[in-house]
Amino acid sequence: MACWLYEGMLVFGVVFISGYLFGTLTQTRNAMDNRAALQVFLFFSLSAYFVIFWTRGQTLAMKTWHIRIVDSQGELISRERALLRYLLAWVWLLPPLALAWAAALPMGAQALVFLLWVAAWAGSSGLAPQRQFWHDRLAGTRLIHHRPIEPAARGSSL
Repeated sequence: MACWLYEGMLVFGVVFISGYLFGTLTQTRNAMDNRAALQVFLFFSLSAYFVIFWTRGQTLAMKTWHIRIVDSQGELISRERALLRYLLAWVWLLPPLALAWAAALPMGAQALVFLLWVAAWAGSSGLAPQRQFWHDRLAGTRLIHHRPIEPAARGSSL
């Protein structure tokens, strides 16, 4: 959970900088102007962020918490597999958002539907044999604990 929170802060920075870049390049003065184009731009910005870092094994948050993403053989994942994992990870968000939009639910009900969906989706990972999230199982990836090799301590010679 702590890794998620840290990743969320980093993603906020990516979204903020991407949104600023989009607004500057398109000369958008109002946040509601070019809204669909901004959402598409942010979708691709986030995909670039995650795919680049996942193909190297870790995002900064994953590195901090000693988590590494690998394929089923324990190797670094390919760009295609990282992109597939990114697309499948949207299942965390899209179904409750689509339901809330289709049912025109009030904000409180939207939040409740979203929280219940995320809790059910996360809880269902406990049913998997290796306790993987569903997007990891479908993408053929897994998260492992990875402690980096620490350099040997330098001895002081006097």
